[in-house]
Amino acid sequence: MPSVDPCRVLITGASGAIGAALAQAYAEPGRTLVLQGRNLDALEQVATSCRRAGSEVIVEGVDLLDRASALAFIERHLADMTPDLVVLNAGMNVHAAPGEAIEAAGEAEALLTLNMMMTQRLFDRVARAMLARGNGQIALVSSLAADMGLPPTPAYSASKAAVKAYGEAMRGALAPQGVRVSVIMPGYVRSPMCDAMPGPKPFLVSPEQAARRIRHGLSRNRGRIAFPFWLSLGTRWLGLMPVDWALTLLRRLGYRAP
Repeated sequence: MPSVDPCRVLITGASGAIGAALAQAYAEPGRTLVLQGRNLDALEQVATSCRRAGSEVIVEGVDLLDRASALAFIERHLADMTPDLVVLNAGMNVHAAPGEAIEAAGEAEALLTLNMMMTQRLFDRVARAMLARGNGQIALVSSLAADMGLPPTPAYSASKAAVKAYGEAMRGALAPQGVRVSVIMPGYVRSPMCDAMPGPKPFLVSPEQAARRIRHGLSRNRGRIAFPFWLSLGTRWLGLMPVDWALTLLRRLGYRAP
């Protein structure tokens, strides 16, 4: 598959670790970056770095949990010029409070809304615009947690499993019409969100390492960009095991509810 070099790239969650590193990985002269995030100060810092690298940068301090604002944001950029590549990276994680086995209902609902429902809604609108044009590329950020639900983070695991299944299905549906879809499945990437997660964090990678692997995989139109290799192999193996065996192994490895 020949390399694909997008001229206009839209990244959601660009104020977070992976999104910021990915924006900087794509920052080059002649490329326009549309960067969305909730933390406007952090987003402006990313934008400044990308401008220094030669890119034109448009900053969008939009909260994607505000449905009307989220849809208005995506419509603005589809009306202006449909991006060549859209990376739906925005997401959050929650876990149960110490001594509790179940996450707070409101927190879990907000997570599922952002990670799954708004990802699907933005994908739907972007995909229709790309279909009308006859080409484009969309990447959905899932997680290796999609392979096997982790007891410390059940809602997060569920949301990323949904994103994985949806993205893989849409890859098959849209490929014949010129729209490329990839699912990104990182393991543990150094970030405040990762630091806050309970449990061990094997094979931890830096945001810059993650961004390089993602850009490399997208340039080759890979359907599933999963890393690091050994952790990806392990989670896939867990997903194939009888569930009680897998859960027993996870407990022994230190993955248990707080």
